[in-house]
Amino acid sequence: MLIFRPQGPDSFQVRGIAILSLVRLLAYQPPLDWLGTLAFLRARAIPGLEFFDECSFRLGDIRVSLGPSGDALAVEGPATPADLQRIRRMFDLDADPTAIAAVLGRDPLLRFQPGLRVPGGWDPFELAVRAILGQQITVKAATTMAGRIQAAFGVTPSALANADLTQVGLTRSRSATIRGLAEAVLDGGVTFEAPTSHEAFVEQVTRVRGIGPWTAQYIAMRALKLADAFPAEDLILLRAASTDGVALTPRRLIALAEAWRPWRSYAVLALWRKYMGA
Repeated sequence: MLIFRPQGPDSFQVRGIAILSLVRLLAYQPPLDWLGTLAFLRARAIPGLEFFDECSFRLGDIRVSLGPSGDALAVEGPATPADLQRIRRMFDLDADPTAIAAVLGRDPLLRFQPGLRVPGGWDPFELAVRAILGQQITVKAATTMAGRIQAAFGVTPSALANADLTQVGLTRSRSATIRGLAEAVLDGGVTFEAPTSHEAFVEQVTRVRGIGPWTAQYIAMRALKLADAFPAEDLILLRAASTDGVALTPRRLIALAEAWRPWRSYAVLALWRKYMGA
């Protein structure tokens, strides 16, 4: 749907003539936990590239906020059809919150919040690189490193396949893993198109040296938007799913998570938010 906004902060003038900025509306099925989704993405924003305030997201000249009707996002600026599809995936607008809540809302352990979405990213490869950067370091540290890589090289397979990422402070092993992923994407060994199965993608991406099950599942969850991905070795999940203060084993967590199928990716977000007190 296309609408025109009256003249205001987002309009401009050419020789005294007001040009009204174009707004596209991206529909979704309510509810949508917009503020919670923004908070998750804001904590992981690449410095100097992605900008978030309390109610909107901006990348370049494109701004995304809640639409006036409560069942669509408003996209302002020169967004192409491909950009609009990226935004749909980034904010998980194709989710079915009723079906998800019917399964996860029954489990008090999750403290499931209606409208919870699994945030994605602007680009699947970029998000996969972020997942590699996030191995065994804090979100803040990984985000800082992503900003350095973006500023020095850009985050595309062709830019990173031969990049010496140690120049921006990355370890040799982590640098080699990112180069290996970039090379695999360029030669078709790894693809972020819809895989034949969840298991097929995990098997495909873990061929890259340095990418293990946790990273593969994280990429499947956020970059590929697979609803039943589950990084069972995640330390926060192992603690958040405990009822006695003793962290679960991955095997015990996997067994517990059977009740959350086919929406385990959403259970992951619910547990992360529970643990962080969000």
